[in-house]
Amino acid sequence: MAKYKLRYWWVNQNQTYRQEVDGGYLWSPKRKANQARNPFYDFMREVSSGDVIFSFAGTLIAAIGIATSHAQESPKPAEFGSTGAYWENIGWRVNVSFVELRSRIRPSDYMNVLAPLLPRVYAPLRPDGMGMQGVYLTYLPDAFAAALVDLLGSEARTLVMGFRGSEPGLAQSSVIQLQWEEHLIAQVQGDDRITATEKETVVMARRGQGLFKQRVMALERACRITGVTKEEHLRASHCKPWRDSSNKERLDGENGLLLTPTMDHLFDQGFIGFEGNGDLVISPVAHLESLARMGISPSDKRNVGTFSTGQRSYLEYHRDEVLLRSKFLPHG
Repeated sequence: MAKYKLRYWWVNQNQTYRQEVDGGYLWSPKRKANQARNPFYDFMREVSSGDVIFSFAGTLIAAIGIATSHAQESPKPAEFGSTGAYWENIGWRVNVSFVELRSRIRPSDYMNVLAPLLPRVYAPLRPDGMGMQGVYLTYLPDAFAAALVDLLGSEARTLVMGFRGSEPGLAQSSVIQLQWEEHLIAQVQGDDRITATEKETVVMARRGQGLFKQRVMALERACRITGVTKEEHLRASHCKPWRDSSNKERLDGENGLLLTPTMDHLFDQGFIGFEGNGDLVISPVAHLESLARMGISPSDKRNVGTFSTGQRSYLEYHRDEVLLRSKFLPHG
């Protein structure tokens, strides 16, 4: 039996955010007022239990939800009141368990990252970050969803990975990793042996920023995969994960590579790695369709260039301890 592929959705809730998030559902008419079909209403019928939904309201990603049902016919919610007075009375309803985010982002502030990942059709935003008129629910490519989660941070990452019931081994291990990292950050912040400035520097290194990024940039000039050179589009990625490193290793420039956010996600999660000679390594458990959409062919034989002696040592740790192997996780 083929394993269900989790999908990601974007919902515009400017008119009905409070009612839908509090009530735990999405609702749309079946057709436009002129009875024409609307793809953004038709998408309701494609949502499956377990899918992840990003709620957009008031220019912000304000909540994340997990679908708990397929679409079913349902009367227009009474709590909508006069909202959507021209909508037909019977539409589609999908039950959703929403969590409102403490840390919210305005996507228009990050279009340098998001614009290249927008779907060619049915995109939720224009390349300049302005919302698309008439969009209610629309499908998100994996790469776009991954970038959103990355920009939202650990709260969103924990929620999304916790939702991924179709991949229980990966979900459980990722949530445990995040919880452990939060514990380690608290340890750093409570360490009286180092100064406040040193604490901030070590914690910033977890996000690939600050002194650590400066030191990596002394060795690296561009993303190893995409060739992007613009600093604001690059993240300093730890080869030996921050959670496994000493404070010295966390700030060691040779423990880093420059990668764009999407490539950083793949590297950090162990879906790709590198041999000491610069050959790209693709994990046998990586989702090949998603990799292709991110610009990496399943048969990719590229070489990303030479590494320093220190980088080769850290990359060996990454291959041994981070790169996902088929013996640990089932093929997907």
